[in-house]
Amino acid sequence: MLRRNGESERTKLTMPRRSPICTEKSQLYATSTEFCRAFKENMDNMHLLSFLLTADLTMAEECFVCGLEDCVKGSHVFRNWARSWARRTIIQNAVRLFAPRANQPAVIAAPTETVNRRFGRTPEAAAAIASILGLEDFERFVFVMSVLEKYSDQDCSVLLGCSRQDVREARTRALQNVAESVVSRRNSFEDVDGKRQSYHRTASCSI
Repeated sequence: MLRRNGESERTKLTMPRRSPICTEKSQLYATSTEFCRAFKENMDNMHLLSFLLTADLTMAEECFVCGLEDCVKGSHVFRNWARSWARRTIIQNAVRLFAPRANQPAVIAAPTETVNRRFGRTPEAAAAIASILGLEDFERFVFVMSVLEKYSDQDCSVLLGCSRQDVREARTRALQNVAESVVSRRNSFEDVDGKRQSYHRTASCSI
């Protein structure tokens, strides 16, 4: 008990109140539940993103799971950015696993049958994916991040730990290689279709 001016007073304990401003700010950030929903609702696209980066189904799964864990652990990201941040975590984990550098040899591309079976793509789409998987690691990362994900050269250089010039040069090579690969595969499809139609015409005449 304390005495002041001849009167006794009891020490008063007050619980700290949470500021309404802090509450409003917390409501602006995405929760772990919302990140889980973002991964669930975009599972196929995010798996494809992981696969295009790693060119390996097992590593793609690892990037996907690690990206989800990183988001759920607690990322202070605005709700409207939850989806784009989820994709960014996948890219960051792929970069961490691969550490791609310029002039590295290409990995062995996954067979087209694997692409079709895993992602249910058309032959044309599978051919386009296979052409990306056939790029060298560094070129593939730059192509996916810069061309498909629309990252700026500055963002790519920061995430990949390289110069913007390296990014620009790798993107130019990747675009050229992908274009040539797609054209080559398309011509192969046309040759196969032409032979198939010729066979059917010959068979019909014989009957």
